[in-house]
Amino acid sequence: MPHLTFILGGARSGKSAHAEKLIEQLSGPWFYIATAQAFDDEMRQRIHLHRERRGSPWQTIEAPLDLCAALDAIPDGAPVLVDCLTLWLSNQMLADADLESQCAALAEKLAHSRGPWFVVSNEVGLGIVPDNALARRFRDEAGRLNQSIAAVANRVLFMVAGLHIQVK
Repeated sequence: MPHLTFILGGARSGKSAHAEKLIEQLSGPWFYIATAQAFDDEMRQRIHLHRERRGSPWQTIEAPLDLCAALDAIPDGAPVLVDCLTLWLSNQMLADADLESQCAALAEKLAHSRGPWFVVSNEVGLGIVPDNALARRFRDEAGRLNQSIAAVANRVLFMVAGLHIQVK
C-alpha cells in the first residue's frame, strides 16, 4: 500500500539510521535516493560511511537535483528512502532553481507515492535566527518545504537523540 513516512530531526539526531531500520523491515529490493554532492573530503567521508552502514542490499540512485525523475524511475511498490530534502534544497538554491515550483512538484510527487516511501529532512527552525540573508532564506525555505511534505505524509516522525516521536 502506498505510504509516505516523513522523518525530521536535527543534525546527528538519528534520522537516517532510523529510516534505514524502518525500510529494512520491508521486503526488498530497497532503493536509496541520495541527494548529497561530494564537494569536499569531509562530505566524501560522510557519504562513504552512509554507504558502508547500508551495505550491499541497497540500490543507490544519486539525485542531487532531479528528485522527481529519480522517484519516477523506482518500480511500483518498491521501498524507497530519500535522504535528504535539506541537501536537495541546498542544491536547488545553488543551481538558482525556481524553488517554489521545484518544491511544489516534489510535494505533489510524494503525495502520490507508489510504494512505501521514507523521506528524511533536517528541522532547521529550532535554533537562533541566522546572522546572514542566505542562511535565513535557507531556513525559511526548508521550513516551508518541510511543512508541505508533512501535510501530504501519512506519518511524520521527529527524531531526538536517536529516539523518535510520532507527530502525525
